[in-house]
Amino acid sequence: MPTKMKTAIIDIGSNTVRLVIYDYDAREGLHELGNMKVVARLRTHILPTGEMTAEGITLLEHILRDFIEMIEDFGVTDVRAAATAAIRQAANRDEIIKRMSKKLGLKIDLLSEEQEAYYGFAGVAYSLATPSAVTIDIGGGSTEITLFKDKELVHSHSFPFGTVSLKQMFVKGDVLSTNEQKQLNDYVREQLSQIAWIKDCELPVIGIGGSARNIAQVHQQRQNYGLTGVHGYEMTAQDLRKLNDYLGNMTYDELKQLDGLSSDRADIIVPALSVFRILLSIVGTTRFQLTKKGLREGLVMERILEKDPQAFDKYNVFDTHAKQLAAEYRRSDLEVENLVHLAERMYEECCRLNFFTYQAADKELIRKAAKVFAIGEYIELSSSSQHTFYLIANQAIDGLNHVERIKVALLASYKNKDYFSHFVEPFESWLEEDELHKLRDFGAMLKFVYAFTISKRGVVQDLVMTHSGDCVTLTVQLQKNAAAEKYQAERHKKHLERVIKEDIIIQFNEEGLNK
Repeated sequence: MPTKMKTAIIDIGSNTVRLVIYDYDAREGLHELGNMKVVARLRTHILPTGEMTAEGITLLEHILRDFIEMIEDFGVTDVRAAATAAIRQAANRDEIIKRMSKKLGLKIDLLSEEQEAYYGFAGVAYSLATPSAVTIDIGGGSTEITLFKDKELVHSHSFPFGTVSLKQMFVKGDVLSTNEQKQLNDYVREQLSQIAWIKDCELPVIGIGGSARNIAQVHQQRQNYGLTGVHGYEMTAQDLRKLNDYLGNMTYDELKQLDGLSSDRADIIVPALSVFRILLSIVGTTRFQLTKKGLREGLVMERILEKDPQAFDKYNVFDTHAKQLAAEYRRSDLEVENLVHLAERMYEECCRLNFFTYQAADKELIRKAAKVFAIGEYIELSSSSQHTFYLIANQAIDGLNHVERIKVALLASYKNKDYFSHFVEPFESWLEEDELHKLRDFGAMLKFVYAFTISKRGVVQDLVMTHSGDCVTLTVQLQKNAAAEKYQAERHKKHLERVIKEDIIIQFNEEGLNK
């Protein structure tokens, strides 16, 4: 199986045509190297007869020619071009595809409605931890809806309307009038009500695509949000209603200048928002989750999985991403596995002696944080805490929502109480007071446990705690010489002593030591 791949995905949509260059490394995962888009509005070039105009075809050809030159500049030879609704709905689609093949040497895969829905689902399933949900991907000319349970696709449906076609159907000017929005809402509700399997299923709705991302970005800008990115972000039905009222009262020029909203979506954002709100109502949910992954990621992941079946695991999304993140910052599998094991053992021992109250969710959080603890050391050892918090808090991490991301960042970056307080300050309103104390205690515990992995050789095999009078004895089972671990553990035991409010005596068991 290949350890590295570089792939170009061309996504020919009804509103935009986009080129994304991906780089895949078996240890460090999937990364974007380049992301270019052209707002082509190909849907507006479909004639009443169903054919795409010569102008539209020529426009597409020019865009693809430019993209091919960019692909060559990146040195990419693995290319997949996929077309969706605009080409699929064009009566002269065969002619268009043949022309691009003849003139550009580019093979275009015309995705069926079912394929388009599946690839969108796949992008979500491999990047979010949500086990069951309804997804919606509203493009310019079609809307794909799926329902998945336990990460398996159960139903999918494609509607022949999108943001651009809805604008063509209902909007005479640049923005929706009150009457036009009522007509649009009635039409969308009638369309969505045709699929019985989404009605009152009460699952969260996950928004895919540019319109969903822009809605989330505007919402974040309005509240001066403290994190970057929309992947794993969550809104409520009430948030969408308030945003609809806010955007619905703005002029087209005001929308084009709005922070968080791409100017090319100024005239179609309110129709998209209406569709999302109606879908949540029919599904019977208040939860609207966002992802930055979708059809393009589904396409490239399929390509990678064909050659490396172990590349992604939709049932353990965070673990896959954490392993890749740790590798990116030069953490070996042995080091990570050893730290996770010792962190879990220390938590279990603290619970056994009633210093903590055992909760499976707490142990899972500690396990996740241990996987990426102090990754900022790779940048600079002396400022590892700051770098670790920034790296985790300020990038999309598959398998974590935004609150979970902050919790993991706080634990993984723990240095002392002052640093913890500084990092958590912008996010204190997200957490209850008792949760803040718990996170600080878990961070302190992890800081101490990390001392037993400092030489990165897996020298500590096990940890056992016992009460000994007025103190706690921690017996450390060694399997190799551990001079560095002994030194570091004595220095950092104070972190856990402050949590349990008892002195700790460390005894290193060297019996059977493999020197």
